[in-house]
Amino acid sequence: MGFLSTFRRSRVSAVLSGQGVSLRFPEMDDFHDWVHLRVQSRNFLEPWEPTWPDDEFSQSAFRYRIRRYRDMREDDLCYPYFIFSGETLVGAVTLSNVRRGVAQAGTLGYWIGEPHVRRGYMLKALSLLVPHCFSALGLHRVEAACLPRNEASIGLLEKAGFEREGYAKSYLQIAGKWEDHLLYAKVSPVPA
Repeated sequence: MGFLSTFRRSRVSAVLSGQGVSLRFPEMDDFHDWVHLRVQSRNFLEPWEPTWPDDEFSQSAFRYRIRRYRDMREDDLCYPYFIFSGETLVGAVTLSNVRRGVAQAGTLGYWIGEPHVRRGYMLKALSLLVPHCFSALGLHRVEAACLPRNEASIGLLEKAGFEREGYAKSYLQIAGKWEDHLLYAKVSPVPA
C-alpha cells in the first residue's frame, strides 16, 4: 500500500444486514424509539457509560447528535450504527477515533438495551461491523476497552475474536469516575 493510499476515504455502507440483525446510521426518525429504549434501560446502562448530560433525552440534543455523527462520518472519524432486530431498536455500536496514516485503526464502543440483553444481538452486530471495518473501511486494527468487572463485555469481545492486550489505569471516565479498563483488539486477517 502506497503512502498516499493510507489516507484514502472509506467505502462505508450506511446499512449492514445479516444474521437476523441490521445496522444503520442513526436518523432523526429514530428519536422516540431511542429515548424509549434508553429511558427503559437507564439503571442498567448508567454504571457502564459516561455520565449522561441533563438534556440527554431532549429532541434538540438528539438532533445535535445526529448532525455531529454525520459530520464525523464525512470526516472519516466515526461510524455510528443503531442495531435493529426487524424494526425494533435494540442497541448501538460505534466505531470512533478512526486513525489513518500508519495506524489504520479505530475504537469500538457499544450498548444494548436491557430488554435485549443475552439474546446475541451484539455479537451478531460485531460479526457484521468488524469485517466491514477491515474491508470497506480499510482498517488494520479494531480496538475496544471494557471495565474489568464487566464480565458480559469481556465475554462478548472474546467470543467476537478480540484478544486482550493490556490494562489501562484510569483510562476512561465512567459514571463520573476515572476507571481502569481492559484493552482488547482484533487485527485484520488480511496482511497489508
